[in-house]
Amino acid sequence: MRVKGIYALAAILVGLVLPMARAGAAIVPGTPPNVIVHEKTDQILHLIEQKRSHYAHDRAALYAMVDKRIVPYFDFRRMSRWVLARYWRTATPAQRAAFTTQFRDLLVRTYATALLSYSGQRIAYLPYRGGNGRHAMVKTEIIENNGGSNIPIDYMFVHKPIGWKVYDVTIDGVSLVTNYRSVYASKIRRGGLNGLIESMKRVNGDTH
Repeated sequence: MRVKGIYALAAILVGLVLPMARAGAAIVPGTPPNVIVHEKTDQILHLIEQKRSHYAHDRAALYAMVDKRIVPYFDFRRMSRWVLARYWRTATPAQRAAFTTQFRDLLVRTYATALLSYSGQRIAYLPYRGGNGRHAMVKTEIIENNGGSNIPIDYMFVHKPIGWKVYDVTIDGVSLVTNYRSVYASKIRRGGLNGLIESMKRVNGDTH
């Protein structure tokens, strides 16, 4: 994977967080995925630029802002099911709910922190060919400011009764879901699913 560390997360944010919505705005359920990704980018970038200093000093406000804008546009249960793979099938309903909550919170906090590192890279929106009615993919590229190679980022959407939801992101050919699946499978083998959930709680600062 060519993109690494905090920049990779910031690049994800450009596509995942930035397109969501400005304060008070809403995405109509029938809005196509490419419009969701495209039209809202400038609006949320403006919001971040206006409040960057505030968010840098108030992470709770930053997390709340990202949570408000990211959660409604993602199918976290589907993502969690795919991340856990066979372990999802043997998990109890309580374990499934706990993992989904912690996975969502982990992504929100990671992406929110990365958002502060975004430094104005341009986004190229590649031609959108639609989907099959149920699934769709939006292809974009991050244009590096230093003239380096573009970074392809693809967003996989599934159509739900309430609208289109993101269920995976591929960065430079690497699936976010597949990457977490590999990491978490190793942790589950060592400490069980409950051990993984507890470690995620510690990372998320959830002491309950």
